[in-house]
Amino acid sequence: MLAETVCSAVSAAGLGIAVVTAYRKRFLTALRITAYSLIPVGLVMTGAVGWLARTAFSPLAWAGFGVLGASWALFALVRAVEHRRGTRTARAVTGDGSAVPVSPSASAPALGRKPDRRTGAPAAPAVPSRASSDDFSDIEAILKKHGI
Repeated sequence: MLAETVCSAVSAAGLGIAVVTAYRKRFLTALRITAYSLIPVGLVMTGAVGWLARTAFSPLAWAGFGVLGASWALFALVRAVEHRRGTRTARAVTGDGSAVPVSPSASAPALGRKPDRRTGAPAAPAVPSRASSDDFSDIEAILKKHGI
């Protein structure tokens, strides 16, 4: 009952401010103030204010919020422990489409290697080819061209 009275008073005050604003020939602002001032009355008429009051003073609702908070805290705890231990497993997809478990701290080149068929261990790292050094020569040529 008190909430409905307060909402009605707020709406009446807002409508009064809108009338004064319209008298000053600021019609768009007056319409905006009118729209905002009608919201509390609309909430009272739809029953949203009553529902909010029942929820705010309900011990069962607060217990529900407590359960949701405990659930969130447990999720955060599990995530923190997984992050600290590094137990969350990732999977890398190899060239042939099979998924291989990879540790979270694995480097990017380790993700693309196929495992050995007999042992399951990753294959030996590839030897860098001459093509990678050609990339640097192209860059050097561009830099020399621009006088850098």
